[in-house]
Amino acid sequence: MLADPDLTEADLERLVTRFYAAVRADADLGPIFNDAIGDWPHHLGKLSAFWSSVMLLSGRYHGRPMQAHLLHADRITPELFGRWLALWSDTTDALFPPAVAARLQEKARRIGDSLQMGLRFYADPTRKAPHHDHA
Repeated sequence: MLADPDLTEADLERLVTRFYAAVRADADLGPIFNDAIGDWPHHLGKLSAFWSSVMLLSGRYHGRPMQAHLLHADRITPELFGRWLALWSDTTDALFPPAVAARLQEKARRIGDSLQMGLRFYADPTRKAPHHDHA
């Protein structure tokens, strides 16, 4: 994958700020995010770095998103992922030309699918830890 030539760091920062303002105000998502995030300015910086790494291949993000989301796995439902994606689509459509918005939406959908699979896998109480034989 190549860095998206139609996006800048400033574009992504504007997107993250506007999108998470909508998330925080959302009746379904807001309570979960507002309970989970104590320092919004710091978190928005991390999210901007994440999207910079994803879309611009900047390597700025050094977090572990799966572990962060596992802390709240009991509150994260497939319906909430759908709501998150709908807000993401609304925000990207409002800020970017259609082709750029579509690339951001597709990337978010794939990341969301991967995150949902990971949450189901790690939260599955029937999953057994791998067994290692020591000869």
